[in-house]
Amino acid sequence: MAIIETDAVLHEAHRDNHTHRDVNGGWLRPAVFGAMDGLVSNFALMAGVAGGAVSQQTIVITGLAGLAAGAFSMAAGEYTSVASQRDLVEAELAVERRELRKHPEDEMAELAALYEARGVDAPLAGEVARQLSRDPEQALEIHAREELGIDPNDLPSPLVAAVSSFGAFALGALLPVLPYLLGASGLWPSVILALLGLFGCGAVVARVTARSWWFSGLRQLSLGGAAAALTYGLGTLFGVAVG
Repeated sequence: MAIIETDAVLHEAHRDNHTHRDVNGGWLRPAVFGAMDGLVSNFALMAGVAGGAVSQQTIVITGLAGLAAGAFSMAAGEYTSVASQRDLVEAELAVERRELRKHPEDEMAELAALYEARGVDAPLAGEVARQLSRDPEQALEIHAREELGIDPNDLPSPLVAAVSSFGAFALGALLPVLPYLLGASGLWPSVILALLGLFGCGAVVARVTARSWWFSGLRQLSLGGAAAALTYGLGTLFGVAVG
């Protein structure tokens, strides 16, 4: 009896701890990419303009324009990209649905062959394929998973991707502009806030990945800081040349 109770406890512990986050929701990638892109691109853009020794008003206008243009561009791009991908998936699902309707035996044999290739004995693979194929919608879902690597019930939403991308980009792009809006007269407050934001974004990303927070934060800080330093140098060169 003690062994049975221990097994039950272990089973419950495994069940409670063996859960996974949603990796197909369609919001994480555009949100993360949008925040990173907004912060890095607008920080670098403002640094480049500041390197040209322009007025504070010009830097602020540049930052706000970069925020608006980038956010709308990211949202439109994400919506179009995800919508096109979804249209392609739905077209392939329509092909599979038609084949299941016209050639059910061939599709059943195809499914059995897939299980056999994975090590299931032929008689058992055929029986499993037969039972799973009794429900057309279930058969479509299984074929989609096995052949296309997708879940037809969990396709990414273009609207979710667009809204996530827009909001994240705008939030990231706002950071380097914020010190100027609060009364700062030089670039350094924006640099400090942007660098902190870069490290923070990288650390937050580490919460949903296997990387350590400090590694992810330092990596993003290095990449974003290098981009801003390069554009600042180019802005300085161009400013001298034009001047």
